[in-house]
Amino acid sequence: MYEQIVTYGLSKKEAVKDYPFGADPLVLKVGGKMFALLTEKDGVSHVSLKCDPVIAENLREQNKAIKPGYHLSKKHWNTVTVDSTFPLEDLYSMIDHSYELVFKSLTKAQREAITMRIRAIEL
Repeated sequence: MYEQIVTYGLSKKEAVKDYPFGADPLVLKVGGKMFALLTEKDGVSHVSLKCDPVIAENLREQNKAIKPGYHLSKKHWNTVTVDSTFPLEDLYSMIDHSYELVFKSLTKAQREAITMRIRAIEL
């Protein structure tokens, strides 16, 4: 499941892998900013994702596998414990949300440069 999560995260436009904290966790970034942190141990993945604070609270209330961000801003980040029972579609939606929040926080010039590179690749 860990590899599926990484593959999905890297499918986002201009997403890259980084290891700024050592061998663990794997960090996914866009425009130099983190949108996901991933670890895996004994078949259980932990994924920390940026989230709108109101949505973050709602998600935590709805699912016990979603907790405030581990070693991150508890207001803006959730950490999800992903095992075989956690629906990947739900996690993918959370990854999309995190990516979009971070992408929108980039400067206009950064966003435009990424969009232009994507368009050039598509041509």
